[in-house]
Amino acid sequence: MKSSLLLAALLAVSIAHAADPQPPEGFRAIFNGKDLTGWHGLNPHSVVKLEGEKKDAALKKMREEFPINWKVENGELVNDGHGPYATTDEEFGDIEFLIEYKTVPKADSGIYLRGVPQVQIWDKTQVFDPAKPTRRPHLGSGGLFNNTPDTPGRDPLVIADKEFGEWNSFRIRQIGARTWVWLNDKLVVDGAPMENYYDKAKPFPAKGPIMLQTHGGEIRWRNLFVHDISPEEAKKILSEADAKK
Repeated sequence: MKSSLLLAALLAVSIAHAADPQPPEGFRAIFNGKDLTGWHGLNPHSVVKLEGEKKDAALKKMREEFPINWKVENGELVNDGHGPYATTDEEFGDIEFLIEYKTVPKADSGIYLRGVPQVQIWDKTQVFDPAKPTRRPHLGSGGLFNNTPDTPGRDPLVIADKEFGEWNSFRIRQIGARTWVWLNDKLVVDGAPMENYYDKAKPFPAKGPIMLQTHGGEIRWRNLFVHDISPEEAKKILSEADAKK
């Protein structure tokens, strides 16, 4: 009996330890691998035109729905393809963001930076539809889908998606409005400005949450790590990037 209890205790400790995120040097975890602490549910598109009590009620409802559609499993943040987007309680400015994902056919998703859409995640096997010429899933994931079509960064530079069933890794750098995206270690967006989707005449927000979009199919996320970029580091990165042009 004692040996069984000891084995169970060791197994519990092992599972808990396995779920502990291990950020690289200079990064910190924004998902603890155990529960939904630090996150809430929000679909910004559904409340953008609401005000007052109607907006408050909608926000409250999405927070209540969040744990219905999102769960933590084996250290992964898992969504069933429905419900509000997973949204950080924390707001971020200039950052480097690491995240891994695994999704399923026919789903699409994305990562909102500072609450603005988005670094796109596609099913690359979808066939291009000439009736929707600006929707180009066959070009792969990582592009800034809500930018103006045919502008820099709107479509990825290369197709870097792995096959279904495999984990993909993003490295995303956001400095001011400029965005760099590496997908599976391949550069797919090279310092392109991300447009303010909600009002393209206004500047890109200085700060905002990270949001993980749910859209039509299961998606799993893990190893969510952020490095906060200081003004000095941002200046150096921008100077080096501009010197290469």
